[in-house]
Amino acid sequence: MSVSKSGYYDWHKRPTNVISLETLKLYRLVRQLFKQSRGSLGNREMVKKLRKEGYQVGRYLVRKIMHRLRLKATQRRAYKVTTQRKHSDAVADNLLNMNFNPVSANQVWAGDVTYLKTGEGWMYLAVVMDLYSRRIVGWHIDKRMTTDLISKALMKAYNLRQPARGLVFHSDRGSQYTSKQFGKLLSSYGIRASMGDVGACWDNAVVERFFGSLKHDWIFKVAQPTREFMKQDVTAYMKYYNLERLHSANGDLSPVEFENSQLKVSNLG
Repeated sequence: MSVSKSGYYDWHKRPTNVISLETLKLYRLVRQLFKQSRGSLGNREMVKKLRKEGYQVGRYLVRKIMHRLRLKATQRRAYKVTTQRKHSDAVADNLLNMNFNPVSANQVWAGDVTYLKTGEGWMYLAVVMDLYSRRIVGWHIDKRMTTDLISKALMKAYNLRQPARGLVFHSDRGSQYTSKQFGKLLSSYGIRASMGDVGACWDNAVVERFFGSLKHDWIFKVAQPTREFMKQDVTAYMKYYNLERLHSANGDLSPVEFENSQLKVSNLG
């Protein structure tokens, strides 16, 4: 083994590091949470998760544990905008003006479309997010990027939430969102359209960050051989995102947890 006698006896005399049962449980939980996030949890987010589980830990300890367990989150790449405006269609005013924090649910929704690559070809995903809690309240995925794609996502959101008339739906100026068909759907629901300015990617930054998380924290971590596999994987992420993923804007609660906590507060009031 190419080890000298003195080196062996020196190693043999060293005290053995005994790992307690509690520490072993902590290690197992860190591995479990990291695996559940598909390797996307950094030490800052891991601290939040562990504290929710009752562990009083800091970043230094968690960073040390993750280093020891060789758990390293991968960095996210920039998000690329996909939709383009059809100039013959009408454009709505920007009612949001980068105010991404409405005071209650079903006041402002935001939508966008992104592309996802599979071994069988491209898929396109349209989402509707309630900006109050960052919850995805409607989504639809298909192999074609059409007005029907975004319409079905909005229909699912409307059927789930049943919002009052006057809700604002914010999007970019893509041809699907400026189409007459989608405009009529918004009007039938009593929803007011709002659209970001030309070339201002930050006008829908919250949804763009969601797409970044979906792709680089989840989709890109495994092979996506078929369109059906992609649908199932997107479904799995929607469940993880809404129920498990913590948001600093929500006081480090998941979207569903945040909505439920605010509902309890309002009921007590």
